[in-house]
This record gives sequence, C-alpha cells and structure tokens, in this order.
Amino acid sequence: MESADRPLTCLVTGATGYVGGRLVPELLAAGYRVRVLTRSPRKLRDVPWAGRVEIAEGDASDDDDVRRACEGVDVAYYLVHSLGIGEEFETRDRETAEVMARAVRAAGVGRLVYLGGLEPDDEELSPHLRSRAEVARILLGSGVPTVVLRAAVILGSGSVSFEMLRYLTERLPVMVTPRWVHSRIQPIAIRDVLRYLVGVATLPADVHRRFDIGGPDVMDYATMMQRYAEVTGLPRRRILPVPIFSPSLSSHWVGVITPVPANIARPLVESLRNTVVCSEHDIARYVPDPPQGLLGFDEAVRLAVQKVRTNAVDTRWTGASVPGAPSDPMPSDPDWAGGSLHLDERTRETDASPEALWRVVEGIGGETGWYSFPLAWEVRGWLDRAVGGVGLRRGRRDPRDLYVGDALDWWRVEELDEGRLLRLRAEMRLPGLAWLEFHVERADSGRTRLRQKATFHPLGLLGQLYWWSVSPFHGIVFGSMVRNITKTAEADSGQETTAPSRAA
Repeated sequence: MESADRPLTCLVTGATGYVGGRLVPELLAAGYRVRVLTRSPRKLRDVPWAGRVEIAEGDASDDDDVRRACEGVDVAYYLVHSLGIGEEFETRDRETAEVMARAVRAAGVGRLVYLGGLEPDDEELSPHLRSRAEVARILLGSGVPTVVLRAAVILGSGSVSFEMLRYLTERLPVMVTPRWVHSRIQPIAIRDVLRYLVGVATLPADVHRRFDIGGPDVMDYATMMQRYAEVTGLPRRRILPVPIFSPSLSSHWVGVITPVPANIARPLVESLRNTVVCSEHDIARYVPDPPQGLLGFDEAVRLAVQKVRTNAVDTRWTGASVPGAPSDPMPSDPDWAGGSLHLDERTRETDASPEALWRVVEGIGGETGWYSFPLAWEVRGWLDRAVGGVGLRRGRRDPRDLYVGDALDWWRVEELDEGRLLRLRAEMRLPGLAWLEFHVERADSGRTRLRQKATFHPLGLLGQLYWWSVSPFHGIVFGSMVRNITKTAEADSGQETTAPSRAA
C-alpha cells in the first residue's frame, strides 16, 4: 500500500465506461498513480487525462494480459461487466471475474475494489443482479483484501439509469407503466459513488467485505419520475400501472422511448422489479459522510440536468464499446486481411475555409443530423433498433468536439486527426463491416476539398445482397451529404458562392 515515499498505484479496468472514465481523474486528483487496462488504447487518446496515466493494452478476459496489468499495483478497481450482450452475459461476467481474481492473487495486489449491485435477501434476483452477486463472491474469494460497494440506481449526467429516467419522464406526460414502477429503490449520486471508490483505496488490509451504498432518499420509480418532473419544471406526470408488461415488452417500450437499446434496457428493467434498498451504512465508519450529508435525489437530478443542458457531460454510458461490435482493422491498415470491399467516394470543393469546413464535419450527427434525407436516416435507425441495434438515439457526448472512442449515433469515432480526418465505424446491425470517412484538405486550385468515403466489407451472400439493395439510395444519401456539408460551411463562413461543384 501507500508509503511515505511512494503514492498508491491504482489499476482501473473499464476506464472507457461511465464510472471508470470519471474515477480516473478523481484518483489522479487524490495524488495516486493510475494505470488503465484497455483493449483499444487509442480510445483513450483524446481524454483530458490521457497523458497522466499508464496505459496497459489488453483484454480483461485474458489471463496473461490482466496479470501483466496487475504487476506492481496496490489497488485494482474492477469495473467490468457485459451488460447488453444477450443471455450469455452471466457466463461472460463469471469468466472475466475469475480472470481478475487469479491475476490479483498472482501479482500480490494489495486491495481489490468492485462496484456491484444491491441485492435483496428475500427476493428472487434478476439475472443482472444475480450476475453482480456472483462476481462479488468470486472477487471476495480471490485471496486478496476486497471491498464490494453495492449500489442501486446511479444518478449522474450520462449514466444509463439517469438517461432512462430522463427520457421516460420528459417524453411521456401520460404513462401506462409496468408494476415495477412501485418497487422501492435507494438511488445514489455519482459524486458520492466516486467519493466512496476513492476513499476505500486506503482501507486497512483486514477490511474484507461488502458495503451497501445509497443516497438519503428511498422511493419507488414512479416517485422518481414525479420528482424528476418537479425538479425540471415539468407538469405532474400521470402514471397508470398495468400488470401485463413482461420484462421483454417493458425493455422494448424503453427502447422506443429512450436512447437505451432494448438489449441493454432489459437487464436494467428486470432489476427494477427487485427491492434495492441499503440494509446498513457501515461504510461511513471508514469513509465518513461529508459535512453537508449525502447528495439527495432532487439535488443530484438538478446537477445532472444542468450538466446536460450546458453540454458539460464528462462521460456517458455510450462511451463503453457496444458488446459484439466489430474491432477488425480498417481496410487501409497493415493488418487488413482481405475480402471484397465496396466503396462510395465523393469529392466536392468549396470556397469555405478548411477551418469552417472542419467545424461542420466535426459537428455532424446528434441533434445536428447528417445533412442528408433525414427521413431515410430515421427509418434506418428505427429498423436497427427493431432488431436490437443501437439506432440513432445515442447522439453525441458534446455538440462540437469529438474524441476517438466517442459514440456518435450508430457510429463510433475510430480515428480523428484534428482539422483533417474523421473516420467512423458502424455499430449498427449489419451483415458486414462499415466505415464512413471525411477528409478536409487543400485542393490544387487553392480551394478547400471535402473527400467523403463510405466503405463496406460484406460478410457472405447476405452482405453482398445488402450492399446492392441499398446502393441505389447512395446518390441521394451520400450525394446530398457532401453537398450540404460544404454549403453549410460556406454559410458559416459568411460566403454565398455560386461556384460549380466538382463531385465524384
């Protein structure tokens, strides 16, 4: 552990996720050294703290990778879960937790910390909570001093639980709801979760147990929605519970109303049928409550909404990779190993400055849209959500800036060279792999050139059929996209050019 001449070294797994991405800067602020384990180091390239941490490249399910990452570590934070991969998520969670348990024991890590879920003692657990409980048992049995922090709904800008609550309340003044809206819940603000996570790093080695953590308010989900409406100035919501909503129907309902896709909503909805209330507050003996007390529901919502409205959301649930999303190399990468490729490449020159054009390119998606045939994008987004995909509703983390690794509607930012290149990888449900690139450059004519390229690598006959079925629409979708992006850049530059386009 920490000595007089050496600060703690902390390993954070899940650093691209919602909690992990917020925990890292808190640990750095506390004076600790931080190492993060990630499969994709470039996803962390643009985060503000990237230059202050050590990055260990590896997979959390690989024994050798995790053991190497744990070498020389005092405290390991396990913030990995497989939410949204389907029915096999319990197996994946179990196997990955066993890898971590073996690694921390072999590396002689001083403490292991896990953020799990509250579990009622006398109820049948949902699969999600059951998996969290199993992971906790595996880690507590690792032979390393372990703290398991058990939380219910986490309230904070960008958290998946908060996004569900926000969109359900804001979009539905009258709701026909399942019975789970009357289950008792003890939510907790993200800032209190982070305070506990940092605080337990220095606990004595003989502290080896679970702790329940929650805010000062206990309520049901219906009350949470009413309180949210009151805090944000909305009229009181009319809630009409009915007994016919199964978890499957409820999750699809949440998927339609909110940005959270059904495959992620389902385990969360199933967990809401359980009573998730703290049975003790022993954590206060080791990490005392702040003088002003724990943050209450109303204030947590107020702060989260303020962050959303001022575009100051630090991390979002969409930051974590979509389970099952492709990670194959780009066709231009040296590791590309083949297959046929289909391309749609278009070029257009403009009198707008490169800076003005880049601002439009970097601001694409989310509320701004995609500069082409909005109905076609909406329909494609609905079709994707209908088959369990992410659709268009993930939006953006920030309306102006992008980081590598950001979710952008159904895309993920794979590469970004400021002012020059934006490359997006598709995370929608497709029979193949797809990328969309934008290049901003100076043309020989002295004007600014936008090169836009869509690349598709089909998988099997279905992939070939998919490409040829949608290619007739590319002239409308991609042609209008390159044209409208340059026109918007010209308007933003205060120019009204009538120069002919040069489109390929």
